[in-house]
Amino acid sequence: MAQPRGIRLLDVAHAAGVSLRTASRVLNDDPRVASDTRQRVQEAMLDLRFQPDAMARSLRAGTDTAIGFVVESISDPFFAEVIDAVEREMSRQGRPVLVASTRRDPDRECDVVERLLQRRVAGLLLSPTSHPHSWLDPRRVPVVLVDRPAPGLPADVVGIDDYQAASDAVAHLLARGHQRIAYLGDTLDTPTSAARLRGYRDALARHHVAADERLVHCDCTSSSTSAHVTSALIREIPALTAIFSATTRASLGVVPALHAGRRTDVALVAFGDFPMADTLVPAITVVDHPGHEIGRAAAARLLARLAQPGLPVEHLQIPARIIARGSGELRP
Repeated sequence: MAQPRGIRLLDVAHAAGVSLRTASRVLNDDPRVASDTRQRVQEAMLDLRFQPDAMARSLRAGTDTAIGFVVESISDPFFAEVIDAVEREMSRQGRPVLVASTRRDPDRECDVVERLLQRRVAGLLLSPTSHPHSWLDPRRVPVVLVDRPAPGLPADVVGIDDYQAASDAVAHLLARGHQRIAYLGDTLDTPTSAARLRGYRDALARHHVAADERLVHCDCTSSSTSAHVTSALIREIPALTAIFSATTRASLGVVPALHAGRRTDVALVAFGDFPMADTLVPAITVVDHPGHEIGRAAAARLLARLAQPGLPVEHLQIPARIIARGSGELRP
């Protein structure tokens, strides 16, 4: 329901039996307000359907209550999960989230971040491009990096251990007897992609399996590219028995190419879940890239930094696990 016309913070204060200053402190999350007083004011706000004037608060405080969130792509299943979790967490604090995408373009990233800063957002969540970020001063606005670090930017990072997750995925295939394991991943200009490739190579080395460079493809930036690469691999390298797909984009090309080529006997572990992965035959074994958990943790960290700007910089890692569904458990 819409707020009744004319309801002011003064009306809330009168209804709660407090001063206007106290009602204002509750509205601005001042920790000095007693819990029973805070509850009484918040209940009055709900009863009167009071909604604060966000623009007026922004002008008075010098910042908006909103949080900016800049991601690589809002259509990516992983980032869609992260955005959903961040919005849920921030809505509980009365903070809207303004979302923009970089499309992996550093110039666009710089532009959208600057626009958000001009909007005077209270804080910034950023999934950075691979280019240096010395242009972004964390003293200007609290920043938490999501999924990956940013070169030249000393800021909190919330993500997973990409190296270990990839290493575990390849070890999962090696334990089923596979040695000819292809790697399909993204370009190596992001720390996450580079870490996943290192995990793949080191897992093979630990199991004394020689890497075949014909099986390593770091150019699968789209589903169409990974589908083309997969079709070529199963056609040209009959000894291939397994694939580690290191991104969701790659997986969305690998799976249909295996089905089209009638090679669903090729074992597959995919990095990151995706719609209908659990309904295919065989169902797709995935490294769970926990978007909701990362989003919740990133939101919590930014809220903590807003409350205590002097917190030391931390790299928070959310546990990742393998969800065995069938494709990753096939044997050669």
